[in-house]
Amino acid sequence: MRFSVSMPNFGDFADPRLFVEAAVTAEQAGWDGVFVWDHLTFVKAQHRPIADPWILLAAAGMATSRVLLGPMVTPVARRRPARLARELTTLDHLTGGRVVFGAGLGAPLEDEFGSFGEPTDPKTLALMLDEGLDVLNLLWSGEESSYQGVHTVLDDVRFLPRPVQSPRVPVWVGGRWPTRAPFRRAARWDGAVPLFPGYRDQTPPPADEVGALATFLRAERPAGAGQFDLVVGGRTDPASAADTVRPLAAAGATWWEERMPFDDRLDRLDPYLRRIEQGPPRL
Repeated sequence: MRFSVSMPNFGDFADPRLFVEAAVTAEQAGWDGVFVWDHLTFVKAQHRPIADPWILLAAAGMATSRVLLGPMVTPVARRRPARLARELTTLDHLTGGRVVFGAGLGAPLEDEFGSFGEPTDPKTLALMLDEGLDVLNLLWSGEESSYQGVHTVLDDVRFLPRPVQSPRVPVWVGGRWPTRAPFRRAARWDGAVPLFPGYRDQTPPPADEVGALATFLRAERPAGAGQFDLVVGGRTDPASAADTVRPLAAAGATWWEERMPFDDRLDRLDPYLRRIEQGPPRL
């Protein structure tokens, strides 16, 4: 099992220097990944300061050498897939192949999409997500590609350079379990990032639920598919973290992601640094 830290792109982390400080501290403390949320407004009535996640990741990529980096998760429907392919490829080269791309529908839909006159229908956004991922995969191939979707078109386009990683930047798909559709989508790619009931308190998920999801994903995976990651997360007490995480690894999780509850610690640097400095669970 590998271990990561997830931080929002707002609050204290709207200052790129503070996000970089947390990322460097995580690398020094032995964590394997540093991931960041991707929001434009979050809950817009809260008027939070918010940073661009790609700038945060690029800054962290320049200051670290080992940890994996990426958004958890990017609402693909909010972005043009061609621009997204360029940004992720450039970031993958900048970091020497240390990028993971977390993708999903996004939330809250009215604030993050409706505020800008964009669609808020989940079925529409799901189709845009699927088309966007297909186009990313084509553009990352480095081959001349064409694609005709409902929302996305490629007309004999070839993108170079290819990402450092082959066959592509790993794609992890987020969703809320036990809803099945996001995880049927995830099974076609390289990993799943589920939110379980109780995620706002960041209570670690029950091992039997993680096992049920792992079983579902194995059944949905194409025959002969390669490595697949299952990322589960929550808040741990360092003194008992190993006991918390060990049964989740046995149930099929491959990553533990340390998160903060949705309270006054959610977007403050100091609580993250205190937990990061204590290091990941030792199994």
